[in-house]
Amino acid sequence: MPIPILMPALSPTMEEGKLAKWHVKEGDKVSSGDVIAEIETDKATMEVEAVDEGRIGKLLVAEGTENVPVNKPIAILLGEGEDVSALKDAPAAPTAPHSKVEAPKQDAAPVAPQPVVPQPAAPAAKAPAPHEAGARIFASPLAKRIAKEKGVDLAVLTGTGPRGRIVKADVEGAKPGAAAPRAAVQGAAPAVAGPAIDPRAFYEAGSYEEVPLDSMRRTIARRLTQAMQEIPHFYLTIDCELDELLRVRKHLNETGGVKLSVNDFLIRASALALMKVPNANVSFAGTALLKHKHADIGIAVALDGGLITPIIRHAETKGLAEIAAEAKELAERARTKKLKPQEFEGGSFSISNLGMFGIKNFTAVINPPQAAILAVGKGEERAVVRNGKIEAATVMTVTMSCDHRAIDGALGAQFLEAFKAFVEYPPSMLL
Repeated sequence: MPIPILMPALSPTMEEGKLAKWHVKEGDKVSSGDVIAEIETDKATMEVEAVDEGRIGKLLVAEGTENVPVNKPIAILLGEGEDVSALKDAPAAPTAPHSKVEAPKQDAAPVAPQPVVPQPAAPAAKAPAPHEAGARIFASPLAKRIAKEKGVDLAVLTGTGPRGRIVKADVEGAKPGAAAPRAAVQGAAPAVAGPAIDPRAFYEAGSYEEVPLDSMRRTIARRLTQAMQEIPHFYLTIDCELDELLRVRKHLNETGGVKLSVNDFLIRASALALMKVPNANVSFAGTALLKHKHADIGIAVALDGGLITPIIRHAETKGLAEIAAEAKELAERARTKKLKPQEFEGGSFSISNLGMFGIKNFTAVINPPQAAILAVGKGEERAVVRNGKIEAATVMTVTMSCDHRAIDGALGAQFLEAFKAFVEYPPSMLL
């Protein structure tokens, strides 16, 4: 029986991807572990390996095809002894959804902006079970085929394969019969809704260029819309003097053989502050708070057309030199889309630094599932009062965005107090 090769879900938030390149052609023999394709997600390009052995009977999706939905067939694998005649019942290639909004006709009168009136929330629809149509189940094609033959509900199995994938052994040891499906994950990202008012109605045709959203921009739009709608943000701002930090940085750069940035010190300071104020190192999980044991610090990296937040794991255990080297390496691979999902997903805290662009202060949107993000502005000379005298000092303004469901004002203030102490007295970071 032909085995469909499905578009893999390469991360928990992936809904669709681009089939960037095939490494096989029809008729090629493949074994488990062979690289068969490259899939481009919104933030990374990853190789896809074959799970089963066989021969490529048909490629259903051409190279370069975008918006291929997860769990849709992209190729057909023929088993031992099967020939092309077995392909007559092969599934059709998936079709990408179209979301283009039709522009108003040239002679249509401009539409006046209308206020958006809040509507009562509709009753929440019952979440579909993982084994219903359209839902995602991380299972190999062989495991799915065996489950179908044995009457096993994949939704009740716990996968032992990579990233929790259900494999052959999981199904063979399961008992036939249906069972209650696993609960749906709280906070699943909804599709991005279009703007309440179509901007095309206000501009003359030909006066603008319409640029379709790529997968990265669609993901950013969906996730940040969700973040602002679901997370009650509040903001805390504090000024930090940098003169001592800059002096230490200059000395270490001249004598230590490693080039440290101000951001490297801020990563270290944030990690140590999270350890000192552990109740701020949390994620909101609906019915519980997840208190993280380590400070996994995300650093916002600007890309063409978007941004990504690679994560320095266990940053509290790493020195400045190690943080500097890892941050540089992650940023370089982020710009070439070579990061693995585990290198940019999750984390417990993030830093977004726009100081190098001359930005004095700003607020940042929290990156779920985290509960806080620190927006860092430019360090600049300002007048400060010391002992009744006005003096010049290099001052940096930072603003912490907090999820009020997990972090209250006093707790956020305690974190910033600890952060400021580390920044203003860098030797404490070296202890």
